[in-house]
Amino acid sequence: MGSYRFILSGGGTGGHIYPAIAIANELKRRYPDAEFLFVGAKDRMEMEKVPQAGYKIEGLWITGIQRKLTLKNLLFPIKLISSLMRANSIVSKFKPHVVIGTGGFASGPLLKMATVKGIPCVLQEQNSFAGITNKLLKDKVEKICVVYDGMEKFFPKDKIVKTGNPVRSDLVELKATKCEALQYFELNADKKTLLILGGSLGARRINQLVADHLEYFEALGLQVIWQCGKGYYDTYKSHQSVNSKVHAFLNSMDKAYAAADFIISRAGAGAVSELCLVGKPTFFIPSPVVAEDHQTMNALSLVGHEAAIMIREKELDEKFKSEFESVLNSAEKQQELSKNIKALALPNATSDICDEIEKLIK
Repeated sequence: MGSYRFILSGGGTGGHIYPAIAIANELKRRYPDAEFLFVGAKDRMEMEKVPQAGYKIEGLWITGIQRKLTLKNLLFPIKLISSLMRANSIVSKFKPHVVIGTGGFASGPLLKMATVKGIPCVLQEQNSFAGITNKLLKDKVEKICVVYDGMEKFFPKDKIVKTGNPVRSDLVELKATKCEALQYFELNADKKTLLILGGSLGARRINQLVADHLEYFEALGLQVIWQCGKGYYDTYKSHQSVNSKVHAFLNSMDKAYAAADFIISRAGAGAVSELCLVGKPTFFIPSPVVAEDHQTMNALSLVGHEAAIMIREKELDEKFKSEFESVLNSAEKQQELSKNIKALALPNATSDICDEIEKLIK
């Protein structure tokens, strides 16, 4: 067992950061003497989250291209050149055996310089619509680990390995019982529970929907666990009640999932992968403002397997109640959704990705 060195690069959002951390944790379990270095974008959330997970991180001065003419866009060529030079220095100094990219701005310059130096690289693409950074790198890397079928429209077929997305280890097997989870949230065991997830920052339109429908949910005999996001907590904390538990952030996701009978969620890559493991009837309300509308694509990939319900934001006023009640009032539909979404779960994703990495160092 050698003392290997790994660089992991990806960030900007939790969907890029947490898979990278999960991969590092599994590699560290396999190779306790290995050295790890993360590379992210300065001033992005990875500069906080990665050190919290116990890993060293270096920052590049890089941002994405904005969709309209801004000062940031004018600075982009300078930032890119600076980041390529910095990435070259990092790779030359650290001398990694393998570099792993999980998407995001910073992974582009880092993996570009690693491939120039002949260092084997692995990409991990979380979404059903590939990100621009991974598409630009596709021809130079050795392996591309994906979640969805049909990704050969973005990547060379011979490089693709379907592994799934790494998820938090506590969610692979939900150890919390429903009874324990309901007690934790101080909820009634005789009522059905609706879990609302808008991401750690919150989702404005989902929060508006929930606030407008709390009385409706109560009339249907439902109680609510509502993660409104830290940016919205002050606005919605007044809705806290016996039947409505409002949280800025849910620190015990295993308990939240165990308590839930139905789930309303955004359709980010991490959320979709987790919800496949959880196997509860799920309503996806994808964010319409993310790159390439990839959340809608993620949700549609499940809808195509009759594994979830998707409602676009612009259709909520018209369709939400009818779609929601069509599931709530049909035990058969609930069982079908649960069975089908569970069948799409890939619980061994982290291990399978690390198997591909190991092939490159042996």
